[in-house]
Amino acid sequence: MNSWALVTGATAGIGESFSRLLASHRYNIVLVARDLPRLHERAQGLEEKFGVKTHVIQADLATDEGCLTVEKYILENQIDVLINNAGFGVNKAFTVSTLEVEQQLLDVLVRTPMRLMHAALPLMKQRNSGVIINVSSVAGYIAGGTYSASKSYLTVLSESLNTELVATNVKVSALCPGFTRTEFHQRGKMSMKGLPNFMWLNSDRLVEQSWRDALKGKPVSIPGWQYKFLVFVVQSVPRSIVRKVGMNMRAKQRR
Repeated sequence: MNSWALVTGATAGIGESFSRLLASHRYNIVLVARDLPRLHERAQGLEEKFGVKTHVIQADLATDEGCLTVEKYILENQIDVLINNAGFGVNKAFTVSTLEVEQQLLDVLVRTPMRLMHAALPLMKQRNSGVIINVSSVAGYIAGGTYSASKSYLTVLSESLNTELVATNVKVSALCPGFTRTEFHQRGKMSMKGLPNFMWLNSDRLVEQSWRDALKGKPVSIPGWQYKFLVFVVQSVPRSIVRKVGMNMRAKQRR
């Protein structure tokens, strides 16, 4: 099989789960991340376990150079599946975090997936086939600083593109998980003390659901009954309450 999937943030967490899932479906994998030794380690593991081909791209997607490197690769090579997963969180309030960090967050969570989709979609439309999954978050439904705002952008753009491409065989879907057991919160130095066990999701299981939902043409995939319920409540109560709860949650994570 000569189909290729490109996964950003492919060495850990949800991105690593997507890499394994797609390799198990016989996709060759392009792994994108910053850590070159880890990229090679993950690539070797996929090749040995699933017998697929791999290609690694070392790129910092917070930089113009890193984003352009991946864009160029997409334009010059056939990519059948694009997983926009790379991301990070900030444990400081907007008014006290640095402008540099806020800009990096926008570049990784908004600019990069937008530009990679803008490169990939015309080619997918020409072939009338392709799947794009944007790893967003239920945080996009609340008010929680730049992270929430960025994820809201990603979810809404995914919904828009899903509708725009409904008459084609190109699928675009947003994955909106809640708290997931990955390295994300440790890297962001966020305190998760007191969060009950039932609120944690398994990365492999939510990725499997996301893939099924994308193939069915669903614009948004929200794994877990607890987060489906949470989003229902958020969309039902006054926005003033949503803002208050969202900011309180962010404050607790910073402790």
